[in-house]
Amino acid sequence: MPTYILHFSYTSEAWQKLARNPEDRSVPIKALLEKVGGKLISMYYMAGEYDGFIIFEAPDAKVAAAVSVGASLPGHVRANKTGQLYTVAEAMEVMGAAGKLSFQPPKG
Repeated sequence: MPTYILHFSYTSEAWQKLARNPEDRSVPIKALLEKVGGKLISMYYMAGEYDGFIIFEAPDAKVAAAVSVGASLPGHVRANKTGQLYTVAEAMEVMGAAGKLSFQPPKG
């Protein structure tokens, strides 16, 4: 199953609620992913442009996108960004395939 990363940022209202009542947000994320045939691998919080990220498996990119949108629907997420992850072996396959391609640059 493909692996994805979803970066997220909470609204200030969400942070206020979490500060008053800390909770493990990986529990509802895990349940959401299981509903669509996916699997939560890990969830981390971080400092920086985003507040945290989850790494998860999903059957395909459409399901991963639905998870990204669905998790934001309640309004507690102000930003998110989802992308597919590749193992080193998968990336090497991509590199090898790219090395066999030729592409004409712009003329000028």
